[in-house]
Amino acid sequence: MLTDHIKPAAIRAGIGNIGWHTLRHTYSSLLHALGTRPAVQKELLRHANIQTTLNIYTRAISEEKRKAASEVAHKLYEFVPARKLKSA
Repeated sequence: MLTDHIKPAAIRAGIGNIGWHTLRHTYSSLLHALGTRPAVQKELLRHANIQTTLNIYTRAISEEKRKAASEVAHKLYEFVPARKLKSA
C-alpha cells in the first residue's frame, strides 16, 4: 500500500517521500489543532508515554503558527506609541 500507492501519490502531489511515521506525525498534529486532549492523542497513537506524543509527534501546524505570531505582533503593537505626523 505504502510503496505502490501512498508514496507515488505524495510525490505526484509535490509532498515528497513520505512513510508511515510521516502520517502518524500529521495525525498527531491535526488532533492537536482540533483541540483533542493530550491523553486522547496518546491513546489514539498508542504511545506508552504521553511525552512521546507531545514532544516528538505533535507539531504546531502552519496556520496555528501564523495565528500565534500575528496575535503576538498585534499585542506588541498596542504598546508602540502612535507617531505624530510632522507638519510640512
